[in-house]
Amino acid sequence: MGSEPSRPAPWLSPEAQALAGLLLTSHQQAFGTPLLAGLASDTSPGLAAQELFAAEVVVLAHDGADPSGDPGPRLTYANRAALRLWQRPWEAMVGMPSRLTAEPAERASRSQALVAAQAQDALTGYRGIRIDSQGRRFAIDGACLWTLRDGSGQPCGQAARFNRWWWL
Repeated sequence: MGSEPSRPAPWLSPEAQALAGLLLTSHQQAFGTPLLAGLASDTSPGLAAQELFAAEVVVLAHDGADPSGDPGPRLTYANRAALRLWQRPWEAMVGMPSRLTAEPAERASRSQALVAAQAQDALTGYRGIRIDSQGRRFAIDGACLWTLRDGSGQPCGQAARFNRWWWL
């Protein structure tokens, strides 16, 4: 009667909890405002990761690889709002080349925005066209892009958040 030990949800793994903390602190550093209002600074890593995953704002992150390279940056994080919007499970979204969130005609402008955000550390007001796993197009507006920085201040990825989008 052996039963397998239950594994935590992927967004609650130790790596994902650490990344959630990085997303939260890097956002605060980049914009001077919290990514999640009302989340205490002494919140446990597990609770912070759960709150970020459950947030209504769409939050994505990638590893920061050169956007002009092949395959370019790969997604390292997507919260529930992002998974729903792109209609992908965590296992399909995390690890996917982030360029695939946009249709081919939109990838050059997406890449330019990532380079601009990297040069400035943060960018607000980004808008663009994206595509879900079923090929449905949607517009995003007012997105914020920022650089993720590790404990020593070195860039280690980029993230985006937005809450305004609509189907095209």
